[in-house]
Amino acid sequence: MSRHRREPAAPPPGAGPERPAEVPPVEVPPVEVPPVEVPPVELTVDALGRKCPIPIIMLAERINEVALGATVAVLADDPAAFTDVPAWCRLKSHHHAGTFELPGGGWAIHVRRNY
Repeated sequence: MSRHRREPAAPPPGAGPERPAEVPPVEVPPVEVPPVEVPPVELTVDALGRKCPIPIIMLAERINEVALGATVAVLADDPAAFTDVPAWCRLKSHHHAGTFELPGGGWAIHVRRNY
């Protein structure tokens, strides 16, 4: 019984470890993205220039001023607020309705009151 050893297939011309085979470009049709709907804001908490946890404390003190289902916008420029406010929403069972960049820097972090 003879054993035959098969040689691996040769890579395409010009391909190798230094230069991979060229892949033809793929045509991707354009995708329409619907505009982002920003919920109306009932109350704005201006925490610009304040470091965390102050923006969260300000939000917690004032969120009960709006009706259930209403939106509060927290204006903040501390990078910690970018993640801490949505985390506070999860912890307190409110809804993080979106984070929007402000033209002068910072964010408007929208929170919908759930209870």
